[in-house]
Amino acid sequence: MPYITERWPGGMLTNFVTIRKAVKKMASIDRMKQDGSFDALSKREKLQINRQREKLEKNLGSISDMTRLPGALFVIDVKKEHIAVAEAQKLNIPIFAMVDTNSDPRPIDFVIPANDDASKSIDKVLSYITASISEGLTERKADKEKAKAEKEAAAEGKTEAATSTEEETK
Repeated sequence: MPYITERWPGGMLTNFVTIRKAVKKMASIDRMKQDGSFDALSKREKLQINRQREKLEKNLGSISDMTRLPGALFVIDVKKEHIAVAEAQKLNIPIFAMVDTNSDPRPIDFVIPANDDASKSIDKVLSYITASISEGLTERKADKEKAKAEKEAAAEGKTEAATSTEEETK
């Protein structure tokens, strides 16, 4: 799952196209390094590009494989990440959040009352959330495989039925 551990980049959800451009820039730098055109640059240009790549990796590396807006947002500290909550509300993305006594639970869709400052509390809640997500993903994968198998079986049945009707007409 994509995640953000550093500062929330403002407009990451509401201005997703621009964020995707930055991720593509990071990928183009990687391609430059692989095809050898990076070696043709001067020492100063290499240094500048490496710094830019490190900054992009730090801020956007965890979402580099995210191709569309998320289906839900999980926030640990609602007070600190108020920009993320506001963006998700604007786009009608459901928000799951750990809400402490010093935070307002009204903008949150699914409130988890917990201490958002203690690492043990965060670890406990996140372990349940990650287990539930992985369970849901495996169920979804199993359902897709089952549906695919049923579709293939139905397609085989139709071809067998068409073959038998052709033989009967002869």
